[in-house]
Amino acid sequence: MLTLKLITEQTERVIKGLEKKHFNGAKEAIEKVIATDKIRREAQTKLDQNLSESKKMAAQIGALMKAGNKEEAEAVKAQVAQLKEVNKALEAEMDAAQKSVIEQLCAIPNIPYDLVPEGVGAEDNVVVKTGGMETELPKDALPHWELAKKYDLIDFDLGVKITGAGFPVYKGKGARLQRALINFFLDEARKSGYTEIMPPTVVNQASGYGTGQLPDKEGQMYHCNLDDLYLIPTAEVPVTNIYRDVIIDEKDLPIKNCAYTQCFRREAGSYGKDVRGLNRLHEFSKVEIVRIDTPEHSEQSHQEMLAHVEGLLQKLELPYRILRLCGGDMSFTSSICYDFEVYSEAQKRWLEVSSVSNFDTYQANRLKCRYRKAEDKKTELCHTLNGSALALPRIVAAIMENFQTPEGIRIPKCLVPYCGFEMLDEKPF
Repeated sequence: MLTLKLITEQTERVIKGLEKKHFNGAKEAIEKVIATDKIRREAQTKLDQNLSESKKMAAQIGALMKAGNKEEAEAVKAQVAQLKEVNKALEAEMDAAQKSVIEQLCAIPNIPYDLVPEGVGAEDNVVVKTGGMETELPKDALPHWELAKKYDLIDFDLGVKITGAGFPVYKGKGARLQRALINFFLDEARKSGYTEIMPPTVVNQASGYGTGQLPDKEGQMYHCNLDDLYLIPTAEVPVTNIYRDVIIDEKDLPIKNCAYTQCFRREAGSYGKDVRGLNRLHEFSKVEIVRIDTPEHSEQSHQEMLAHVEGLLQKLELPYRILRLCGGDMSFTSSICYDFEVYSEAQKRWLEVSSVSNFDTYQANRLKCRYRKAEDKKTELCHTLNGSALALPRIVAAIMENFQTPEGIRIPKCLVPYCGFEMLDEKPF
């Protein structure tokens, strides 16, 4: 969440940034935070004054008792008792105001960087780069959901039977392709200096709060009510929370972690959109890269993460493009975000496969994730960054569709050693 210091020192900049992110009522929200904090500060000031007065009165009572002025001492005691009741009310008012300030700050999104373009939605995102080779498909090219059925790779109906829509069952070579991609992505991350983490796929409320998924945004997280735990929407949540309430030595930064997990998203509000096949799932596999860094170095870290994801798509031989998201299309917690999309020749559409974000100090402030500066030993908030490297469903869809041939589906060369076969076809696995 934002800090009161930032809001009070840079009110106009904060409001302008929030309006760029199309946060409705930005000015009113900031004014409300400042007004509520004023109530807290005024109560604190009055409480401090009363405590100081009580201390003087306590000394006065002692002097009066010593002098034998018991009646006057009792009168002063009565005044002290009255002050204690007033102080209780002031403490309650102060605590309520502080709680309200935190709740209000939690409802305010991160401020976008100046580089973030103006815009309301996906149509206003800026394409900054394209790459990869265009695919020439057979005239009778099929979408991936028909290819999955033809070669018995993925059973969507069986997933509906076992669980429901959005929970596919991968079979045979389809399952082996999934495993190959996971291992390929993890190996590439390790080569780039990332330490592999195997985290839990359920987290507590504090973890969801720390990375900004809670309070729940649009009801996207699956909640285990009995234990008050949440299924993770991304490995970003458990991996970043490793550093919650931690002070890191500057010499140990940047920290680079990666993790493969299953991810769970309710996709509330997505009904009616294109949800066929692997395009939009409730459960999917993903490899995530996460960095913790200093403010001075985080931009370089972000660029390195973008280069890493682009390198994966180049090795997969897929046509891709990189977009800088506009303010209205960025996530609640991002300061700047780039999306990677691959082109599906069979569907004639771009499919998002990765988002790589710099959150500045937004998450670190919630997490209390700090680092100790080498020079003066002072502690400062870290910057946190993360990105998909990569999410599997749409990568699998793009591979199936772009590499289909009359003989079967060709496997990208980089994956052949992981798969143990060169084609997805009707042959026994």
